[in-house]
Amino acid sequence: MADESNVETIWIVTDDASQGSEPHRSYREIAQEKGVKVSVPALEQKMSRFLKSVSRIFHQAEQEAQKNNAGMQLDEIELSVEISGEGEIKLMGTGGKAASKGAIKLTFKRTEPK
Repeated sequence: MADESNVETIWIVTDDASQGSEPHRSYREIAQEKGVKVSVPALEQKMSRFLKSVSRIFHQAEQEAQKNNAGMQLDEIELSVEISGEGEIKLMGTGGKAASKGAIKLTFKRTEPK
């Protein structure tokens, strides 16, 4: 069995806790009370799978636009994602909590041909 004490982890704060409302408490104190530790290697693997899936979706959309002679090219994609307390990567939709302050913004730009 692997020694879990050597596994790199990251804190995911799962409750709406802002420093502004509790100025006397450190982020670490709030994270330990309202967060969970997630394995970095597991999170890397889940992010990699998520990005591969998103890449396939947008690649297909770009091919459809070209095939239909729509005169369009996909140059930039901006996604908002959220990491759950279980380390799941979720694409944020519109409405509701989609604009939550905990979302991570990922922007992908087309690279120039070399």
